[in-house]
Amino acid sequence: MPVTGTTRRLTTAQALIAFLARQYTACDGVNHRLIAATWGIFGHGNVAGIGQALLEAGPDAMPFHQGRNEQAMVHAAVGYARQTSRLSTHAVTTSIGPGATNLVTGAALATVNHLPVLLLPGDTFATRPADPVLQQLEVPYAGDVSVNDCLRPVSRYFDRISRPEALLTAAPNAMSVLTDPANTGAVTLALPQDVQAEAYDWPEEFFRERVWRVRAPAVDPEELAFAARELRSARRPLIVAGGGVRHARAQDALGALAEDTGIPVASTQAGKGALPHYHPQDVGGIGHTGTATADELAGTADVVLGVGTRWTDFTTASSTLFQNPDVRFLNLNVRPADAHKMGGRQLVGDARTGLAALRDALKGHRVAADYEAGCARLKAAWEVRVSAAYAPGSDDVRPTQAQVLGVLDTLVTGDDILINAAGSLPGDLHKLWRTRSRDQYHVEYGYSCMGYEIPAAIGVALAAPGRPVWALVGDGTYLMNPTEIVTAVQENLPIKVVILQNHGYASIGGLSDAVGGERFGTAYRFRGPDGSFGGAPLPVDLAANAASLGMRVLRAETVRDLREALGQARRSDVPTCVYVETETPDTVSGPPPAQAWWDVPVAETATRTSAVTAREEYERHVTARRRHL
Repeated sequence: MPVTGTTRRLTTAQALIAFLARQYTACDGVNHRLIAATWGIFGHGNVAGIGQALLEAGPDAMPFHQGRNEQAMVHAAVGYARQTSRLSTHAVTTSIGPGATNLVTGAALATVNHLPVLLLPGDTFATRPADPVLQQLEVPYAGDVSVNDCLRPVSRYFDRISRPEALLTAAPNAMSVLTDPANTGAVTLALPQDVQAEAYDWPEEFFRERVWRVRAPAVDPEELAFAARELRSARRPLIVAGGGVRHARAQDALGALAEDTGIPVASTQAGKGALPHYHPQDVGGIGHTGTATADELAGTADVVLGVGTRWTDFTTASSTLFQNPDVRFLNLNVRPADAHKMGGRQLVGDARTGLAALRDALKGHRVAADYEAGCARLKAAWEVRVSAAYAPGSDDVRPTQAQVLGVLDTLVTGDDILINAAGSLPGDLHKLWRTRSRDQYHVEYGYSCMGYEIPAAIGVALAAPGRPVWALVGDGTYLMNPTEIVTAVQENLPIKVVILQNHGYASIGGLSDAVGGERFGTAYRFRGPDGSFGGAPLPVDLAANAASLGMRVLRAETVRDLREALGQARRSDVPTCVYVETETPDTVSGPPPAQAWWDVPVAETATRTSAVTAREEYERHVTARRRHL
């Protein structure tokens, strides 16, 4: 690049890529590249700007991954960010118009889950040489609005770079948000296509190496002392581990506190795996999709310590789970906005440093022996139920979904990583899966986005090369977003995609039954004589579809076939799909039902018996709801 004095003449896009290549995070004495790669699909809104800048920079300065769907590219970046404990992420560039709006769902997922991703959508001309241009949305009341403004409410930081020099402050601001543990999420820099290609004399200082220290703030001493007193006085304490434990790399600190005190640890979907399943104090998932063990302990707990959790309705069973009239909550969270929830006393700070400080403050304290023994009995009883759900009656039958997990359970080690996001699988996994390592369980349930699994598996495989990465998907989820299989094939990433064919939206079908909806509109079937979707299953062949996209495909008809296919897939060094049609649990042993309620309002007036009965059941559950103020 030409250098004149203390400036460097580059286009805005070239300057941005050069800037991003020099950004690092620092944690525990180790530096990590903040933007490890850029994903892109090119159109007229970014091909001559960011596209040309990436080409000119080369793969050493900024590796590039070719995507097939803009939403999927964000999912891949988010999967990478989660696997790296938010210390590194990817950027995503798109053209203007539909390429930009396709980012919105992925951005929402990133922000809801507090996972960093940098979005670089192209934008319409800042100089307006022609108005409107191709794919421009005209807004009658505002000339400075484009479709990229859809990204404002789902981004932690948004800026439109209408002049090259605006990047001098916007780019560092963006990095600051990406590396802020309390405020990270999707960050958007909208880039008008003319500004991307415009040259400017950039100060050399802009391109210096910057190291962003990931803060781990300590808890206020008074807050810590109060929490220690509350836990020492508790007769039935419970810890609820959320995703913040993982983000803060606090698993060892949590395990040490639990071992010293004997306090049982339940986990949210994002927190599952904070302790391995065999840890004596691990009592499994909590809430609507949780274990009977965790939910029974929650129902009688007198002091609950939430660590890095947002206390969503699935975790609290829609405010019906914690029934002890004297229950008090303590919330250790780096985000003050989450630390006050459930009427709890705040411990605002990093999960790892906070748990270590609590351990010191509780030195010498342990829960009563009878409470600890009771927790162990409940856990052992639940393990019997898990084994029953996993065990097939015969190797020659079609497996249930739970039995698919059971077969996989016999094959994996702590190296394997399981990815899921939507449908009935998150519930089965939260209740049943025996997590073996701190990063094995990767279920995105903050946004529960269908189509997340396959692209996220690509991101995880890029972040954890050499480890077996499984994307578990139902047929409904697969049909939402299978296109990144082509990317896995192109990059030769040996992800393992398990497709469970159950001919429709099984999770919502079950929920529809429960609320009097009679599974309306949830089955993948031909229309019957009455016009409803009650005919024969649709003759779709998702295995053939995966094969057509370049995957190696293994079909499994029986439990025996499945065991062999999953074993082959785990050993495979190419992208591999295992396709299995599952048996419904109506006729064979399935997973235990929900152990706690979830509030989905039921029609207050109806003529159909199913809805009337469901409303009566709903009103019975509502009476158990309470506000924790």
